Amino acid sequence: MDLAHALKLALQTGKVRLGVTETLAAAKARQAKLLVVSTSCPDKTLTANPKYDRIPVYQYPGTAIELGAACGKPFPISALAVLDPGSSAILSLEPR
Repeated sequence: MDLAHALKLALQTGKVRLGVTETLAAAKARQAKLLVVSTSCPDKTLTANPKYDRIPVYQYPGTAIELGAACGKPFPISALAVLDPGSSAILSLEPR
């Protein structure tokens, strides 16, 4: 699966929260179905476990700048929460 394509499709057709604060809020409210976290994420509670509060966590193999670029955004993204994948197959990612 092309991860960048899946991320962009999820952003266009589904519901995604961007940023550490929004990601944590969605996870705590149990709205998120998948968390994607960059290697440079400042919040280590998201990166410590392959599941955060029973929600799968995918470790993006790049920095926040690279994750932002993969999402088609001109700013860094340390973490994002997928609430609804839309027509994307992003939920099939295996947690790392």
